[in-house]
Amino acid sequence: MDPGIISIIVVIVSILVSITLHEAMHAYTSHWLGDDTAYLQGRVSLNPIRHIDPFLTILMPLLLFMAGAPILGAAKPVPFNPARLRHDEYGAAMVAFAGPLTNLVLAGIAGLFIRLFADTASPIMVEIMALFVFVNLGFFVFNMIPFPPLDGSRVLYAFAPDGLRRLMAAIESFGLVGFLLFFFLLIGTIAPILFAVIMWFAEFILGSEVLSLIL
Repeated sequence: MDPGIISIIVVIVSILVSITLHEAMHAYTSHWLGDDTAYLQGRVSLNPIRHIDPFLTILMPLLLFMAGAPILGAAKPVPFNPARLRHDEYGAAMVAFAGPLTNLVLAGIAGLFIRLFADTASPIMVEIMALFVFVNLGFFVFNMIPFPPLDGSRVLYAFAPDGLRRLMAAIESFGLVGFLLFFFLLIGTIAPILFAVIMWFAEFILGSEVLSLIL
């Protein structure tokens, strides 16, 4: 099989595993903090079909991967009612951060595997785990951008002054349209920054020596 096709398959599987756990942890954390909205809608689930968005979860990350850009992506937002959460805005921030944190933990676990077994594992296994690391780091960094409706905006909202909160709420009212405008108009500007942040985390997780071997 063509190595390029294998890489695409690995990326797709990595995306499905990563985004499913990301969204399930949003839903689980919301339920744990007292809001059963996501639970009642079946989002505390490891079934990828309940979470994926065809564009944000599959098409956009694949196009970026094939273009040699950072693998960025998201999924269908997990519904929750902030008024029902314990700890008010901080509870909402915990729900938001649970998803990206899951991706960072997954990247760390895969990175630990590479560190421990890079010399003994087959090259194809190391490459698969490396792609898994970069998929998860891409999801972590991208979703932590403080722009609605990404998770980072909800984390920032808990600590932001009222004026910034009103601005973020206004942006969020545009829904997917506002996000797509942000993405297509500004991604060229912020992509180098995102790439630099992803590489910093990759070097921290893998070590510079292992990272140089992979790249």
